[in-house]
Amino acid sequence: MSITPVPRVAVIVVAAGSGTRLGAAVPKAFVGIDEHTMLRHALARVFAAPAAQVVVVAPAGREGDALTEAIAAAGDRRDLVSVATGGATRQASVAAGLEALWGDVEIVLVHDAARALAPPALFERVIAAIETGSAGAIPVLPVIDTIKRVENERIVAAVDRSELSAAQTPQGFRRGILDAAYRTATQEHTDDAALVAAAGHSVAVVEGDPLAFKITTPADLERARPLVARHPLGRSDARLENSPPPPRVGIGTDVHGFGGEGALWLAGLEWPGEQVLSGHSDGDAVAHAIVDALLSAAGLGDIGTHFGTDHPEYAGAHAGVFLSRTVALLGEAGYRVGNVAVQVQANRPRFAARRVEAEAVLSAALDGAPVSVSATTTDGLGFPGRGEGVAAFAMALVVPA
Repeated sequence: MSITPVPRVAVIVVAAGSGTRLGAAVPKAFVGIDEHTMLRHALARVFAAPAAQVVVVAPAGREGDALTEAIAAAGDRRDLVSVATGGATRQASVAAGLEALWGDVEIVLVHDAARALAPPALFERVIAAIETGSAGAIPVLPVIDTIKRVENERIVAAVDRSELSAAQTPQGFRRGILDAAYRTATQEHTDDAALVAAAGHSVAVVEGDPLAFKITTPADLERARPLVARHPLGRSDARLENSPPPPRVGIGTDVHGFGGEGALWLAGLEWPGEQVLSGHSDGDAVAHAIVDALLSAAGLGDIGTHFGTDHPEYAGAHAGVFLSRTVALLGEAGYRVGNVAVQVQANRPRFAARRVEAEAVLSAALDGAPVSVSATTTDGLGFPGRGEGVAAFAMALVVPA
């Protein structure tokens, strides 16, 4: 079986902007161009370029969504994906991406998710320029409009456009140079090339591409939509083997202590007269362990990534909400549930009489995938044995959709 080599190149995809000028209700990278987001389109083209570690820098609270988009775009390169949390400025966001790079990376490309249609050849040209000796390289296009210098609503001079170029991304640099430039930066710069130049390095230029325009305003978004139809979203065609991706297995655990008010919910069922479990949602350790196992199997992080306390919409939610959303996340990443097995460790409630009912409820929430539930006590050992709470352990199989 082939082993994926550790890449020397990394791409930091900056997707942490608010998109105020776009007038959208969500961060700009999550605005749809067609049925897919701007971020998905950008990442599809990143993964069609030479193999690289890919770090998506996402807005705080949207890390799970960014990871889902990245996994869906990555195809067989999903192991090269990670997500970092962006900062208050673009420069702070790139710095967060730099912190997430692997030790073997030698060349770093920084790319704006808003340049969602930048073609793979653009990445190749930037990488080639650095590999031939440049400290950094950026794609540029010639300025074709007549440029005037204006003060107080009056033209004061013409500008020689032969000396001007419009900068695009990805912008690439030798890692040591970019790291050092960020460590010593004392002010904000408009792009990474300006920051590296301020540190005393010369940056080369390569031919840009009209498709790499930046989507900033509603007019830009309308410009992008017909182009998507002519340059459709694709996946990287790099595969470790010529066979379909194999099934994947994940494990998950969850524990909750008894406490609080209301009714006990466990394995998707209400248990009248039993002690209540405390938790951000309904404390259903069985459902939560299943969610963790499924996300683990698909490489989509964990339950905290997608359903943590920074997601108030899941406060008090029951198993069906968690499991159906997890099925959707798997589908977006190209997987479906094969089967799930979960074991409950607790003195109470007694599962024997309701095991079949629990399995049916959990299976229905997972679009009919088979679920088996078993239960045991721990002979008085540990917190479940002392009657302090419930532990659940799940194993899940996911298969390509």
